[in-house]
Amino acid sequence: MAERMTAAGTKITTTKTGTNLGNETARQEFKPDLGQAFSYSDSLRVFVSNTRSGLHWKCRMQVHVLFFGVLKDLVGRGSDELTLPETATVSDVIDVYEERVAPLRSMLPSIAVSVNQEYSGPETRLQPGDEVALLPPVSGGSERELESAPGPFIRITHDIIDTDAVLQQLKQPEDGATVVFEGIVRDHTRGRRTLLLEYEAYEKMALKQLDAIVSQARTQFQIRDAALVHRLGRLEIGETSVLIVVASAHRAAAFDACRWLIDTLKKTVPIWKKEHFADGAIWADGEPFPEQLAAGTISKGLASN
Repeated sequence: MAERMTAAGTKITTTKTGTNLGNETARQEFKPDLGQAFSYSDSLRVFVSNTRSGLHWKCRMQVHVLFFGVLKDLVGRGSDELTLPETATVSDVIDVYEERVAPLRSMLPSIAVSVNQEYSGPETRLQPGDEVALLPPVSGGSERELESAPGPFIRITHDIIDTDAVLQQLKQPEDGATVVFEGIVRDHTRGRRTLLLEYEAYEKMALKQLDAIVSQARTQFQIRDAALVHRLGRLEIGETSVLIVVASAHRAAAFDACRWLIDTLKKTVPIWKKEHFADGAIWADGEPFPEQLAAGTISKGLASN
């Protein structure tokens, strides 16, 4: 139980009914000042108003919203604090930014949403303090190993990728084949001369997704293991942006798994590419998210090499 005082000295008591703030309720011990707001956490506020039936309690919560790639440019910032009703869902977040940012409406069918680094559907119920990310179609990975990295061969880096070093680390005596794929920065895109590329990622979520697709590849293609390294930041022409190495007893499984890994990475892992040309820069059009991940399904009536 937590107590808060109004400016006039009125006491408000909140009583926990669940394990998180989203399930907290407020009850009156003394008559509060109408129209005042009482904050009893960093993410949840109680508003008091008058109705015919007496005092009416309204709870509001805050969520942290992240924007990446072209969405960050459209919104004009990389993050936002959004106040919503305590019963809000992912659909409510989309509704807010669809109204605030006009170009978002046309992009909605290609956008995905995550809550606390997990892809989430429109009816996902939000809790105070949740981290909600709006994700444009992805186009892309880092070698600085993060402490949260799920495996020794899954990395996100801002440094040059050393393909030979990764290959030697992965190979084992039982392997009959290794297949190596390198994504390279080329000097042209759709007839325009490319100067450099710039990659950014939702890093925590990207590492989770990389780990998930490598785990699926092990089972689906019966390979022994795979390494997946993606670079972030500014890359020059000829540099490696993504490296995949697959080790298996047989070559067919290694080839099939390698192709599947790069195709799946470019559809589901939150990494985006900005292309710099002599006459300007644009975010690359990513490949559409799989239908079950696209936020377009939440509308009411409504990137890659």
